Amino acid sequence: MHKVVIYILILLTLLANAERSYAQPRGNDTILLGGIIVDKDTFAMVFLDDFDLVGKLPRHLAKQREAYNRLRYNIYKVYPYAIIAAEVLKDVDVNLAKYEDDRKKRKEYLKSVEKELNKRFKGELENMTISQGQLLVKLINRQTGKNCYGIIKELKGGFSAVVWQSVALLFNNSLKREYDPYDRDKEIENIVVELEANYYYKYKYQRQNALIQQSRRKT
Repeated sequence: MHKVVIYILILLTLLANAERSYAQPRGNDTILLGGIIVDKDTFAMVFLDDFDLVGKLPRHLAKQREAYNRLRYNIYKVYPYAIIAAEVLKDVDVNLAKYEDDRKKRKEYLKSVEKELNKRFKGELENMTISQGQLLVKLINRQTGKNCYGIIKELKGGFSAVVWQSVALLFNNSLKREYDPYDRDKEIENIVVELEANYYYKYKYQRQNALIQQSRRKT
């Protein structure tokens, strides 16, 4: 779309220059332009900048571009959930510290948080693809500094962590996997940095909104 806008601007500029150069006072205010005659037909002649016509990408490069675009789309979709997960986890850690010596209150609190999160996000998360789920696990690790296995073990116990790890492995995923922004996950990191730069204020607002919701739960 931006190329069309640029083309229109160039054309309007050329027409304006032509008007200043060739316009003569006539009865109908006719604007004179340069022209070219082909057979018996006369066509307006406008000079545009040179451009390069690039051929179709080779198949292997086209597949790489397609894979990159798909990865970028998936990251843009799941990254907001990683932001929310990080904020919720911070809030949970603070509140669990208050109930450190009271297992009953600790259990009740975790159930209330789980119920609220299920009510808000269950449908959305169930609609995620396997690839998006894998990315979410990585990005939660990126945002929290903890892998998902450790988070589940801390909140739900070792047995639950093992069960969910077994389920994840069935889908070619691992909750123990650590995010590696310098090597294995470098391409993901580059896209996330781009996303954060382009939508900083959007996610800043989202984090603030998450904090407001957390403060309401405390009261």
